[in-house]
Amino acid sequence: MLRLHLITISVILVALVAHQGTFAEDISEKVKGPIQVTSDTLTADKIARTMLFEHNVIARSQDMTLYADKMVVTYKKETGDVSVIEATGSVKLNKDTQLITAQTATYYADEDKVVFSGNPRALDGENVVTGTRMIYFISDDRTYVENSSVYLKE
Repeated sequence: MLRLHLITISVILVALVAHQGTFAEDISEKVKGPIQVTSDTLTADKIARTMLFEHNVIARSQDMTLYADKMVVTYKKETGDVSVIEATGSVKLNKDTQLITAQTATYYADEDKVVFSGNPRALDGENVVTGTRMIYFISDDRTYVENSSVYLKE
């Protein structure tokens, strides 16, 4: 059975704002090593409670790398906890033999899920899953794919 670990994108995205609050402490055991984020520009807006990374965004941990054209992190005013993270434009996540590509990936902290859209494609070795939208429910370790197409290499 093909098992795609779509949680990896949410782990990277959440770790990007580890300094924002105790929410990051809950995921610290899932991420190996520190997270380094580079981009051509970063705009932090305390009033809007957002951090905007633009152009050539690369988020690296010890075992995975996320690429995007733009990443917006929104956090809660009261606690500083992450509420939503949106990665857009040529989103690509690499981990071991796994690769996930899409035009957008959005992490919803309150719902504990990641939504991939814009021609999402998940590859694990030579196995491929595509669809029009992929939703990974982190707590349930369950994935829902709309209009799915699956190719399994024997």
